[in-house]
Amino acid sequence: MSLVHARDLSIRFGPKIILEGASFTIGTHDRIGLIGPNGSGKSTLMKILAGAQEPDGGDVQRVRRARAGYLAQEIGQLPEGSLIEGVLASVPGRTELEKRLAEAEAAMSKAAQKSEEEQLELAEELAELHEELAHHEERFGRHRAEEILQGLGFRTEQFAQPARSLSGGWRMRAALGSLLLQDPDLLLLDEPTNHLDVPTLEWFDGFMKRQAKALVLVSHDREFLDRQIDRVVSLEPEGLRTYKGNYEAYLVQRADELEVLRNRVEKQEAKREQLQQFITRFKAKASKARQAQSKQKLLDKMERIELPEERSTVSFRFPPASRSGREVLTLKHVSKSYGSNSVYRNLDAQLLRGERIAVIGLNGAGKTTLLKLVAGEAEADAGEVTLGHNVELGYYAQHHTEKLVTSRTILEEVHELVPTEPQSWVRSILGSFLFSGDDVDKKIGVLSGGEKARVALAKLLVVPSNFLLMDEPTNHLDLDSSEALIDALRDYDGTLLFVSHNRSFVNGLATQVWEVKDGRIDAQPGNLDDWHERQAVEREREKAQAQAQQGLGKDEAAAGGQGKEARRERAAEREKRNKALGPLKKEIAAIEAKIAETEKAKKSAEEQLADPALFADSAKSTPIVNAFRAATHTLEDLYAEWEAKSEKLAAAEASLDLA
Repeated sequence: MSLVHARDLSIRFGPKIILEGASFTIGTHDRIGLIGPNGSGKSTLMKILAGAQEPDGGDVQRVRRARAGYLAQEIGQLPEGSLIEGVLASVPGRTELEKRLAEAEAAMSKAAQKSEEEQLELAEELAELHEELAHHEERFGRHRAEEILQGLGFRTEQFAQPARSLSGGWRMRAALGSLLLQDPDLLLLDEPTNHLDVPTLEWFDGFMKRQAKALVLVSHDREFLDRQIDRVVSLEPEGLRTYKGNYEAYLVQRADELEVLRNRVEKQEAKREQLQQFITRFKAKASKARQAQSKQKLLDKMERIELPEERSTVSFRFPPASRSGREVLTLKHVSKSYGSNSVYRNLDAQLLRGERIAVIGLNGAGKTTLLKLVAGEAEADAGEVTLGHNVELGYYAQHHTEKLVTSRTILEEVHELVPTEPQSWVRSILGSFLFSGDDVDKKIGVLSGGEKARVALAKLLVVPSNFLLMDEPTNHLDLDSSEALIDALRDYDGTLLFVSHNRSFVNGLATQVWEVKDGRIDAQPGNLDDWHERQAVEREREKAQAQAQQGLGKDEAAAGGQGKEARRERAAEREKRNKALGPLKKEIAAIEAKIAETEKAKKSAEEQLADPALFADSAKSTPIVNAFRAATHTLEDLYAEWEAKSEKLAAAEASLDLA
């Protein structure tokens, strides 16, 4: 069954045609990823599907009584009242139901003046309304609303907070919470993860995967998109196209489709060339003139097969970075508070050359504050923030797009950083960010969020740096631009410290994760997937320990005064556990000893390699370089082995506890 029928849709921006005669349907269980570059019309199409905007041509028909819920990228004002009241009031029909119930109760209070028959009718109506409200509460009630808000990161004490006092990111979460509570037949979500931190995104991901309702999703997070959708609707240069499967499947199908089309074009061109040669050769010969004319007619009628216009995509590389010292950043006993809110207390951390560290944590934990402290935009209340030798800092912050001078042109904004460079060089940089020709003369004030983000990235490129700080760099980029940024940063030869909730971005770049919590940094090797795996193992271990303690308490209570017998049983149980788990624990201890030894060897090699004079003699430097590389590879293997053994130990402990 279809919820939505879109027929012959046309969308135009001035003279530019975005869609022309596009038709498609959305079924009751379709999970659609809407993709296309910034400016291709994704948000406009979402508004049309939501009924918030009319198309320039064609129409959208929705099944009667089917409800659609739309989350735009920009959220307007929230309703008056508290957060929880606003979320509850968003459910369709609730206000009307409460009004009818109040009227019925008011009428019932005056029932003594009515006949017995009228009193009975009122009582029946009141009972029906209470039953309807109870059903409504079960599906859309306060308990459900609080569950959703907590999942989205709201604390219980925030429920009574005025909704209009929320900041931009929290307003988006409140609007998203309202939509999830409404449980519409069709969810239209335009970049719903932009303001979600990693823990909240994990909850939201799970919540959405459990939903069976129809979905149209725009997202620059490739992994999130792949997990949520089973169909792609793509705004291609030749028009709107649909593909089965997720984004990965779309890439394969699109590539195959274009390859088939190229083959058809080549065959047609060969056929046209063959016809043209015959016509040229024989059109002047009387005996062949009729055949030549026939061939000419055939050639004239042949409709050319054309490849679609190649879509322009962002493509750039960071310039080579000068070599910094080994210690790029040192935080020593750093404390930072905002009023009574203590963000960091006595924080110590160190970042070494070449590391790529993803900073994660709940919103408000201090991720952006950390980057501001390093960049010098915020000053620590106590302690030291020290950049290492020859460190050249580049900083991309969320608020930097707001600091662009709106009255300047794109070219003026970027050229201002490097006034001694020729404009032609700056234009070449801007061209790689899709600003070419007259585009560079556009005023900053008329640019979209995605275009401003590309200008801010271009400013990073014109001034080379060997230490990049980046705060949510993909938030205003489309999927293609996000992928291009990942590719460019993979080839970047400097050091990277970044904040991102975009799972594909973190997994593609991070060599280490810093989780900010309770005013501290919990540093763990690997990317976000590795972090999630360790979290899962830790949860299982805690669960197993809790079950073991609970079981021990029951055994002690049951044993009561059994004395020696109870102690013998516990001793036998300990012996059983030691026999089962002892070998694994010894193996893990041996691996940890090897890790410590190898880390020591790696550190020793690093310290020697930090001396530039060493490289004057290759006979001395080569063995040390080889030792450093060997230690690095050995550590990777040891870490993997340690994780595997630790997981095996946790599983063994859990199985013993359940036995």
